[in-house]
Amino acid sequence: MTKIWREAGFVENDPWVIETDEVKASESQKPLLSLDALIAKAEESNDVGLGVVIKPADDVTKLRPYLDRLAIVAVAFPAFNDGRAFSHASLLRERLGYTNELRAVGDVLIDQIPLMLRVGIDSFAVTNETALKRLSENRLPGIPHYYQPTARPAEAGQAYSWRRLPAKSA
Repeated sequence: MTKIWREAGFVENDPWVIETDEVKASESQKPLLSLDALIAKAEESNDVGLGVVIKPADDVTKLRPYLDRLAIVAVAFPAFNDGRAFSHASLLRERLGYTNELRAVGDVLIDQIPLMLRVGIDSFAVTNETALKRLSENRLPGIPHYYQPTARPAEAGQAYSWRRLPAKSA
């Protein structure tokens, strides 16, 4: 069973459905289209409030002309060891300026959620039983130190060891 989680807790009645050949959105649901299907729909209509799923091999920069028409971008994590969706999320937030909902779908594990939050992902389609249990108990693992800047600053502020200023000479 898939549940949608945000930092405020689990979301009831989420309307978004990843469409496939077997699964289609009903009248009360909204489709998350593939990148090619989204581009085709956006080219033939002026619809807004669209949703798209970005797969690891997709070129996320193709979304640039349509970002203002998207309500949600889902980035796919097909396996725990495929981190290309982290790069997609970072590109969307930092370089392309996407500000609407950014969702992780696929193999969403509890120990990766804090890192996903750091790159700007703000909702999660969770199926993993351990992750569901820990999230329901409000138990996210902590990461005390960060070595790179991201879409979300570290709690202690922007202090990175590699950004030390050189000592002033007297």
